[in-house]
Amino acid sequence: MAANPQQSQLSGLARALVQAGRLKEVEAESLLEQAIAKKTSLIEQLVAAKKASFLELARFSSDKFGFPLLDLAAFDDSNIQKNAIDRKLITAHQVVPLHKRGNRLAVAIADPTNLRALDEIRFQTGLTVDPVIVEENKLIPLVARISESTEDALKGFSNDDLNLEFTDEQSQEKEEVANLEVDDAPVVRFIQKMMLDAINDGASDIHFEPYEKNYRIRFRTDGILREVAAPPLVIKDKIASRIKVISRLNIAEKRVPQDGRMRLVLSKHRSIDFRVSTLPTMYGEKIVLRILDPASASMGIDALGYEPEQRAILLDAIHRPYGMILVTGPTGSGKTVSLYTCLNILNRPGVNISTAEDPAEIPLPGINQVNVDDKAGLSFPVALKAFLRQDPDIIMVGEIRDIETAEIAIKAAQTGHMVLSTLHTNDAPATLTRLMNMGIPTFNLAASILLITAQRLVRRLCTCKRPLDTPIETLLNAGFLESDIDGSWTLYGPGECELCKGSGYKGRVGLYEVMPVTEAIQRIIMANGTELDIAIQARKEGVNDLRRSGLLKVMQGLTSLDEVLGSTNV
Repeated sequence: MAANPQQSQLSGLARALVQAGRLKEVEAESLLEQAIAKKTSLIEQLVAAKKASFLELARFSSDKFGFPLLDLAAFDDSNIQKNAIDRKLITAHQVVPLHKRGNRLAVAIADPTNLRALDEIRFQTGLTVDPVIVEENKLIPLVARISESTEDALKGFSNDDLNLEFTDEQSQEKEEVANLEVDDAPVVRFIQKMMLDAINDGASDIHFEPYEKNYRIRFRTDGILREVAAPPLVIKDKIASRIKVISRLNIAEKRVPQDGRMRLVLSKHRSIDFRVSTLPTMYGEKIVLRILDPASASMGIDALGYEPEQRAILLDAIHRPYGMILVTGPTGSGKTVSLYTCLNILNRPGVNISTAEDPAEIPLPGINQVNVDDKAGLSFPVALKAFLRQDPDIIMVGEIRDIETAEIAIKAAQTGHMVLSTLHTNDAPATLTRLMNMGIPTFNLAASILLITAQRLVRRLCTCKRPLDTPIETLLNAGFLESDIDGSWTLYGPGECELCKGSGYKGRVGLYEVMPVTEAIQRIIMANGTELDIAIQARKEGVNDLRRSGLLKVMQGLTSLDEVLGSTNV
């Protein structure tokens, strides 16, 4: 039989998928055209079109082409042979040299049909290249993380390579005047270095803090602030002015707080947004940059730390046609990432999703995100009322702050919409009593709320963790059951190594209390039951509170007992 002329034009992964019956020819051609137009990979387009997941495509490539499959999450970054391949090839082709043995080099790659990449690596190194298949969503952030050190990046970057893009609209005249005032290249390079250092360290915030006799810069990494630099005090005004210019803030105004935003473009595959906040203090303006990495919203629900039964309950709830799901916890507990992860799961071409946030932290393609602006009259209630006239399927409210917002959100949940939002309460049962105290009728709460999730973030033990010998009485006092202490697990504490900079911790993991609002809990709500009544019923139904969830993470060796005790109440 003659080959189909259309199919013969396809090559590589697209052709393999068509031959395997996983994709129609016309779909493959369309996705290839989209990938070329958007300057992205075919794999990214396949995932965006819901044709397959990153893991499914990696498994397919491994089976189809006979190359080994590797989970990068289980690979120690410190073993990577960074200098085996020129960093330009690493970033251009999104590959990572894993290890070298003799004249053979194992290279992590998402698409093994990228023969140009393999040929260039082979030519540049003179080695035999052995492809190892990995998931592209894990490969891209790894490339950005290890492809170059901060110092090398600063030497190699030109103004065209490192772009600080603006998001707020200001007059051109004001920008020109501001640029004249702060045209100081050393200060610019220093700020760039701090931003790159923070990204490479996995920090969430950068603090620029002026004092009477000194100036310090601190990073918040894994929830803990640490000092990283102490530049001369005389440059404090230049640093503040430069950051304000980049963020399109008013550099002449130093008496009131200001909020802005900027973007750092690292490569065509990765950019990082920064939310900027200035605060007048006694000795100058303190500036905090919140790092908003879009990759955090797409890392998947499996990476957040839910126990299997908790994940199943959450996924069941978000796929309901209507109702309300609430995520609660203190500032910095990961509520935003949890909500965005749910939105990513729900984001499909046939669904209309709108969000009202203050401000929208992570851009999500396919979702209508609205920045709340009270000064302009665009409050949460105003945005919600507008959403209801926009034919929504799913609505996300950044935070329920007042009774008006709560009433509109509950009304939306009762009229055929899925509503997701956050509150600041200590645990799931307290969320219901908080809403009751705000004045929401109990019958509305019982009828609309499907699920409440409370959460905390605790630091994850580094690979240098060490076993601890702890008395049984201490474990029982912490909340472990006698049946837990059966010798099948080991209690670990922090160690000390270069990877974690001596802290013993690297990264964070979530603790969750996932409480579905069952019929029994609905009856307690209708009877004006207390927070304690709800909590007792939830425990009867098998809901783990935050302390119990934390103890399970301790038993799994993910975190230390001190971390759990410090972040949860008894």
